[in-house]
Amino acid sequence: MRPLRLHSVRAATPLYLPFCPSASSPSLRSPFLPLSPPPARRSSSLRSSNPGLGRRPDPLSTRSPMSSPSPSSPPPPSAPPSAAGSAAAEAAAEKPFSVLFVCLGNICRSPAAEGVFRDLVKKRGLDSAFNIDSAGTIDYHEGNLADPRMRTAAKRRGFEITSTSRPIRAADFRDFDLILAMDKQNREDILEAFNRWKFRETLPEDAHKKVKLMCSYCKKHDESEVPDPYYGGPQGFEKVLDLLDDACESLLDSILAEKSQN
Repeated sequence: MRPLRLHSVRAATPLYLPFCPSASSPSLRSPFLPLSPPPARRSSSLRSSNPGLGRRPDPLSTRSPMSSPSPSSPPPPSAPPSAAGSAAAEAAAEKPFSVLFVCLGNICRSPAAEGVFRDLVKKRGLDSAFNIDSAGTIDYHEGNLADPRMRTAAKRRGFEITSTSRPIRAADFRDFDLILAMDKQNREDILEAFNRWKFRETLPEDAHKKVKLMCSYCKKHDESEVPDPYYGGPQGFEKVLDLLDDACESLLDSILAEKSQN
């Protein structure tokens, strides 16, 4: 019998496609050939010399990706607060200085003094540093706005008087640092009220020292009292505002100087 000859089986010639496929295309690789590893990526000398470059930074880290600190390294110390910041914090925490202006009915002189002082404090940017109010030694006009003649005179000078009349009360001797009387009779009435109230209210023993005359702060005028303009003409209201402008300017400077020393 004739022995069988085994012929070698030639692999089928691959079909040439009209495009040049990528060597990495899996669908056109021979199933009999092992997958060849992709060629090594060329690295620049800068990237290879510094492994930190090109690495995605940790979004929770504030450190530069150039550095690789130990997880146990302590955080950097915080910068000390600036002097300006400390001064602002102290000013915000400081209790406002409280001033109460007092006349007879609280519709002419004392609301005008309140308006002048408020306007002056506002222009210097010290609104938050002061608590300002006014009152009368009688309650006859309680709840009323200031005299329209005084409001008109103030408006001509560029500020508004918006307060309403109220009588002085015992709590004012606790709540205010300074109580300014428009004339000597107002001062006597205020002190008399204090002497009555201190026996039935808990008031500071030296509260009477808070009571002073408004004109004691005047530097440009010699008057010792602010006259009541209620029964006079327009010139009387202008005179009151002249005295209050002078006194309030000196008053504010005096308070600020005292606070700076403390």
